[in-house]
Amino acid sequence: MAKTLTAIFVVALIIITGFFFFNNYIYEEKQADAAENYRDVEFVISGERVKLVNGVAQTETAFGQASKTTVRYFGNEAKGDLSGDLVPDIAFLITQETGGSGTFFYLVGAIQNAHGTYTGTEAVLIGDRIAPQTTEYRSFSGIPGGYLIVNYAERAPGEPMTARPSVGKSIWLKLDPKAMQFGELVQNFEGEAR
Repeated sequence: MAKTLTAIFVVALIIITGFFFFNNYIYEEKQADAAENYRDVEFVISGERVKLVNGVAQTETAFGQASKTTVRYFGNEAKGDLSGDLVPDIAFLITQETGGSGTFFYLVGAIQNAHGTYTGTEAVLIGDRIAPQTTEYRSFSGIPGGYLIVNYAERAPGEPMTARPSVGKSIWLKLDPKAMQFGELVQNFEGEAR
């Protein structure tokens, strides 16, 4: 009888231990999936909601037309606390092609909550047929939240759109977490003129 109780106890212990290890494995897998799903976030571009699936979204440009609008994950990621909640967020560039000759570059943010899921921001237009360089996250000293610097090359004033982008430019952007929109920060502001 004692051997039977011991055997039952050992089997129960193995089952319970196995359950906890399996449960932990599933939890870790879900956390890993949530950490990677920022590329499939839904965001707003030009007033329309767009949901990326495997980094791509396609919609018809106009009813009954053969041309499609394609939005793609481009990259140039920057990671940091954009919303000021001390949880790291991710910003990246996407491209939009509407069937014409243009390729429009936008910056979007994937704002992470404490559960590891993401909410997309409104996309902000960076430019048409630009040459993206880097996207950097910078924080304010002692203040939660930060801002982004998007560096890229564009054409010189007066050059045709077919010219190769050759003029360096930077845009500084800060997220308004309530509106989920980026606003441009003024660079090197020295105050009012005297």
